[in-house]
Amino acid sequence: MYISYALANKPGIAPGMIGGLLASNLGTGFIGALVAGFVAGYIIRWMVRFIKLPRALASAGPIFILPVGGTLLTCCIMAFVVGTPLAALNRGMEAWLMTMSGTNKVLLAAVIGGMVGFDLGGPINKAAVTTAMALLASGIYDPNTAAQVAIIIPPIGLGVATLLWKKRFPESLREAGKASTLMGLIGVSEGAIPFALSNPKIILINVVGSALGAAMAVGLGAVNHAPISGFYGWLAVDGWPVYVLSIAVGSAIVACGSLLVFRHGDTETVAKPAAAPKFKVNRQ
Repeated sequence: MYISYALANKPGIAPGMIGGLLASNLGTGFIGALVAGFVAGYIIRWMVRFIKLPRALASAGPIFILPVGGTLLTCCIMAFVVGTPLAALNRGMEAWLMTMSGTNKVLLAAVIGGMVGFDLGGPINKAAVTTAMALLASGIYDPNTAAQVAIIIPPIGLGVATLLWKKRFPESLREAGKASTLMGLIGVSEGAIPFALSNPKIILINVVGSALGAAMAVGLGAVNHAPISGFYGWLAVDGWPVYVLSIAVGSAIVACGSLLVFRHGDTETVAKPAAAPKFKVNRQ
């Protein structure tokens, strides 16, 4: 729905929503939902461009003709053209993910964790988290486990770093670190954004810490069945001691790695007292 709305504005809402529901019923998974959004949006744009309505019907176009016509065309394309291939693709992908084990599973977790830690709530982060949550609905838990671990590692790690090594950070980041730790504990990765804005080099540290923490959690068998990353959901995780340990290890990597990026805090300059003015004395 949001994709079709972005492409076609309000007339794209109904076709995108109904196309997404049809994609779910066809078993196409999140891939089908994405395709339905694009199909609905571009159909509405095509209708606006090529269909010329009489002046008497112009007012009915955006509120009736475009949504209804777009919905019918979207449903036809999803049901009779792309639905079956996408459903087969989705089943194949789910089967592949379900059979992943060992190194492949850990590698997938590391990739998802690195994406989540890269832009802290940005498009890459959202793409990884959305994909993990969509697979969660299909009973595939490892991507969600990796994503939920990685979400909170950067804010906790950087927040702890400002508490342990205050002199390494400017005053503004010391204050941001207090909020960052709290936001990390409740599952909000955006708490680490001030650090990335202050020095973008920390992004690489965030990616490494998030990837390793996520890979460790999945590799050691922790399973998070819910899209919850905050501390209030930790005890509901299968293998929660390993889950919490993985968060701690990833956060420690970020905290220690931040020492390579933030080396000096505020430099205080002490004003020297002004020298007493010298006067020339003319002696006669």
